[in-house]
Amino acid sequence: MLALFLTAGIPAHARAGENAPQRAGGAAHIVTTRKIDHRTQDIQVYSPAMRATIPVRIILPKSWKSKRNARFPVVYLLHGGDDDYTSWTRETDVEDLARHSEALIVMPDGGRNGYYSDWFAGGPRWETFHIRELVPLIGRAYRGSSSRAVIGLSMGGFGALIYAGRHPGMFRYAAAMSSYVDLTDPSVLLALQLGSRREGIDIRDVWGDPVANRDVWKAHNPASMVTSFRRTHVHLSAGDGSHGAADRGRTPDVLLVSKVAEWMLPRQISKFAAALRSEGVSTTTHFYRPGTHSWPYWQQELHAVWPDVTRILER
Repeated sequence: MLALFLTAGIPAHARAGENAPQRAGGAAHIVTTRKIDHRTQDIQVYSPAMRATIPVRIILPKSWKSKRNARFPVVYLLHGGDDDYTSWTRETDVEDLARHSEALIVMPDGGRNGYYSDWFAGGPRWETFHIRELVPLIGRAYRGSSSRAVIGLSMGGFGALIYAGRHPGMFRYAAAMSSYVDLTDPSVLLALQLGSRREGIDIRDVWGDPVANRDVWKAHNPASMVTSFRRTHVHLSAGDGSHGAADRGRTPDVLLVSKVAEWMLPRQISKFAAALRSEGVSTTTHFYRPGTHSWPYWQQELHAVWPDVTRILER
């Protein structure tokens, strides 16, 4: 996720009727399911929009097997740049955190530098896959309800905000950890250009030219869609860039990048939060010190927001 700022399975239909996917003509469908433990599994989803099979990790609700007719709220966890769908279970204790939860936790792949968008260049089409294909599929195959939250970090935090903003009312709760929130901020534009170039990507392929295609950029800019969040509780958090005990053992180059990537965020997040509140959007913020652009702090933040997530989803 730091790069963002510089930037044989078991057939699903064979699972004894637990969640046999309903395949509609041309719809996304589950190709394989691999059980990791009694509640965690990986599925491979064929996406017509992506013309590819995309991995998704799922943690089942505590009562998913015993309450076979129930529908469950859904928490989508979005990973950061230069990472994948395994990151939340690899780097945090989300499985333990959800041990007594009745929420369905869905962790889809979003591409190492996919920006959670349908690219201006014509593909990939991450937003269409996640919103138009995966959300309905989770409802059909896993009994996901319309009570949803989306939480992301870094690039995934940006994804959480644009998904909630571009699809008003789809998510009751959206949390962005250590995420840029204003594409018009010069520091953000520079970071995106440098980071995408480092990964061999032209940022103009994602949203077009920042000037000639400013309408496309605006349509993907959280700061430009403030009123769209009125039906969503928004939580924003970031550190101040200073390092602490949680950063011990990190190499100087990695520490430098994680410091620089974080210190630029509180100012723009504070401005965005103020704009949200001025429009009556339920908004909470958490600015912490120390705090670099790294997993130990995001793990702490996940624990901090979890009570609110569960409370809002159960309303």
